[in-house]
Formats: sequence, C-alpha cells, structure tokens
Amino acid sequence: MTTDHDIASVRVRTLEHIVEHDQVWERVAAEYGVTHAVPPWKSSLDAMCDALDEEGAALPVLTRRDDEDRITREVYASLPHPENQLVALAHSLVARNVIDETELAARLEAVRARLDAGGA
Repeated sequence: MTTDHDIASVRVRTLEHIVEHDQVWERVAAEYGVTHAVPPWKSSLDAMCDALDEEGAALPVLTRRDDEDRITREVYASLPHPENQLVALAHSLVARNVIDETELAARLEAVRARLDAGGA
C-alpha cells in the first residue's frame, strides 16, 4: 500500500472514463429501463466499506474516510452521491495499490457485458 498522501493526483483512467461518459445511476437506469431509485451496487458499496473498516488491514478506516472526502471533493465533484463515494473508494484502492486498475477495468467490462446481454 502506498503512503503517498497526494492520492488525489493519481490518474485512474478507468474511472475518468466513467465521469467523461456520464455513467451515473440515473442515466444508466433510464437507458436500461430500471425504475429502482437506489443503485443495485449501493448495498455492496456499504458492505465493502464496513468490511474495510472492520479489518483495517487493506485500508485503515480513517485513511479510507479521509481519502473519500478528499477525492470526492477534488477529483469527482461532478458526480452525484453515491456514485462519487463508489468512484472515490475505487480510486483510493487503485492509487494505494490495493487493487489493480487493469483488473478493475476488466470487472467493469464484465458487468457492462452482462447489462448489454440482458437488454438485448
């Protein structure tokens, strides 16, 4: 895990792509005809944050929360909540070398493929 305190300056192109293409729940839900107001990944995000906070090994709780506040404010301010929270967590995990950006991109592509297959 990196100890660089300027993780907001780390570029995560996979996440930049999400922002550039306005991939927020309201728009994506409308595109796929979903009427549920809460994104389906919100409960997974909450559970992941709880797990990270409980163990504190991969990303200490105060570090995670400080990262989230800073990154949502400085990098992903254009995203609504909870998208900015999700993207900030992913950004922090990539910037701190907890997860690999290539693997993150592959997982996002797998999700997109499932969405596209379901809408076909």
